[in-house]
Amino acid sequence: MVCADELGPVVPRRFPPRPGWSVDRRRIKAWLDYSRGPEKTWVYGCLRIADGTAVTMTAPSRSSLYYQQFLAKVEAANPGTGDIFVITDNLSSHNSYATRAWLADHPRITQVFIPVGACWLNLQEAWWRIFRRHAIAGQCFANPDEIDYVTRIATIQLNAKAKPWIWGRPPPPPRHLRRRFIYIL
Repeated sequence: MVCADELGPVVPRRFPPRPGWSVDRRRIKAWLDYSRGPEKTWVYGCLRIADGTAVTMTAPSRSSLYYQQFLAKVEAANPGTGDIFVITDNLSSHNSYATRAWLADHPRITQVFIPVGACWLNLQEAWWRIFRRHAIAGQCFANPDEIDYVTRIATIQLNAKAKPWIWGRPPPPPRHLRRRFIYIL
């Protein structure tokens, strides 16, 4: 059983120079950029719950073609003859005619859709939080190749520390009492 989802778009953007003064004592001017640009990148991710390893892939758009390529990557990462249950949301690219035809040719993979508005049921969302903190937070990327590189490196590093996932909050640690009192009646 694996959980799959998309993260994005992650936008390559260079930030303007820091405010200050140039050598000739003039204020540094930077062009304003309000657009997202054509180079946005989507990160596809899949978390294997049993051992905590993940598979990621970057793509320039969120379409059925890239989703099918991602499912092929997930199938290759899970060798063997057992079935693969993919827990995912009901996005149009996940349920399109092309994707259903592709799934008919790959009988090992079965999609299980979560209810609408219940994204917390997909453990991939929790893994995205850890991934963002390790790979994307505080970074600026010049192009989609840098996003792909950071995605691959962060996935390798997170897979090195992977452990099984359990849905829910862990139990609180036992509380150690500083003093023990003995009451005598």
